[in-house]
Parts: sequence; C-alpha cells; structure tokens
Amino acid sequence: MASIFSKIIAGEIPCHKIAETADYLAFLDIFPVQKGHTLVIPKKEVDQFFDIEDDQIAGLMVFAKRVATAIKKTFPCERVGSAIIGLEVPHAHVHLIPINQLKDMSFEQPKLKIDHSELAQIAAKIVANLK
Repeated sequence: MASIFSKIIAGEIPCHKIAETADYLAFLDIFPVQKGHTLVIPKKEVDQFFDIEDDQIAGLMVFAKRVATAIKKTFPCERVGSAIIGLEVPHAHVHLIPINQLKDMSFEQPKLKIDHSELAQIAAKIVANLK
C-alpha cells in the first residue's frame, strides 16, 4: 500500500514543496515542531532509511544539505538539526528543523498549528533562498 508520502509524490495529496529532483522531494511538515520544519524523502518508496541503496542515500543527503542551507538562510538559527526517526510514516525521510537549542528539536513538544497560507509563505521564502 502506498504511503502518504507516495501519494504526495504522485500529486494525489498537495504539499508545500521546497525542492524536487527526479529522485528526491522536500516539502514542509504540516505538523511542524518549528517553523521551517521540512521533510526530505526519496521518491522511491522505501520503509526503512538504512534500506535505501548507498548511492541513493548519498544523493538524498546531498539534496538535504542544499535544502538545509536554504532553511538556515530563511530562519536565522544556530543550526539546522536533522533527524531520522521513521516511526510516523512507512517511507524513509529526514526531518530538517531550524534550532537554537536541543529542546527546539523535541518531537514530544506540542506541534505548531500553522495555517496553509502561512505554510505557503514559509515555503516561498525557503524556495527563494535555494537560488
């Protein structure tokens, strides 16, 4: 069965897209822990991150680095934290989150409630910093 991420890739579910290549997609998390929280995924559906082929995992991380650089330009922060958890959706993904302290990255804190118009504005700002 296709994951929600596969449905996003297929265009069946809309997303706030940040960047895309033939193999990878980055889009805003609609239940973020911080503004700018972005998910980076391989387009090939693989459940477990470490089951991704070596060349694809390397490409995914290079793609994520480009996205993280744009996030840092958009949200002044100490760094962009990354996390690979994999329990929420059975499709490998990397969380990129602008942080200033460790607790900014806690998935135990309440998720932010950001409406789609603000998410669209955030996405546009990050996209502008990809250039």
